[in-house]
This record gives sequence, structure tokens and C-alpha cells, in this order.
Amino acid sequence: MNPMPLIRDERSADIDAITAVTTEAFKTLDISDGSEPGMVLELRRSNALAVSLVAELDHEIVGHVAFSRVEISDGTPDWYTLGPVSVLPRLHQQGIGKALIEAGLDRLKSMGAAGCCVVGHLEYYPKFGFRNVSELVYEGIPQEYFFALAFDGKVPNGSVTFHEALQEE
Repeated sequence: MNPMPLIRDERSADIDAITAVTTEAFKTLDISDGSEPGMVLELRRSNALAVSLVAELDHEIVGHVAFSRVEISDGTPDWYTLGPVSVLPRLHQQGIGKALIEAGLDRLKSMGAAGCCVVGHLEYYPKFGFRNVSELVYEGIPQEYFFALAFDGKVPNGSVTFHEALQEE
């Protein structure tokens, strides 16, 4: 059984390692255009990272997850988006991404967040309680890839706008 990494807040000394992990994690994915490391850097530069956690194993950063605030057209406050989430490819399928996501969602809840949304894999995100809902949309992507998790059970009714660092050019 593989040891689970320490999940902790990012530190300024982690930035280069986070960039490297994010680059490696997305390098071979067909769905990636390689922009994910820049997204994280821009979220940080814009002071838009609400939660930024790393997974550390034997003093090495092996994973990262970012959460940033979103705007919803109906004015519902305190919603966030998850992403990107990155794990070194050699450590995939070992629960590191899951641990990062769960820790991040717990952090959002402790901050008083109302919910979180994500654009992602059809089979993966429902494991965390995310649902595909018709009330909440993210324009420009097929609805089946957009998921929401309402911490208070109330899903907003409107369109979501991500921070500009996460928007497609």
C-alpha cells in the first residue's frame, strides 16, 4: 500500500514545483492545450486563489489543486470552482487527486462557501457529490461536462463566469 501524502496549503517556496507538477500532469492529455500552469500562475498573481493545496510526499510536491471564486448571473454569492487539479503521472490512480479535492472541498465548507462547480470528467466528479444540473450552466461547453455541488443543497439558477485566468481565449 502506498503512503498518502501530506495535504497542506501552498507556500511561496512551492510555486516552481506546482508549475512543474501541473505541466507534467497535463502534458500528455488530449484535452489540454498546455495552458494549465499559466492559469494557476495567473490566479495566484491576481490574488484569486481562494484555496491552493499541495500534496507532499517525501518532501516532494507531487500534486496540487486550486479553487477560485466564480460569479453567478443570479447574484448567488460564495460559489467557487475547482481546478486545475494536478498529480504527477507516475502517481496516478493512488488517491492523491481524491485527497486533494476532498481537502479543498472541506476547506471551502469551513470558509462558509455555498458550493463549488467544475468542468470535468463524466465519471470522476460525481464520486465527490458533484451533479450535472440544468439550473447552473457554463456557456461554451457541453452541459454534461459541467458539475455543481451545493453545500447547502441550494443550486443557483444562472450562468457561471470563471475568473479570467480560467476562461478560454
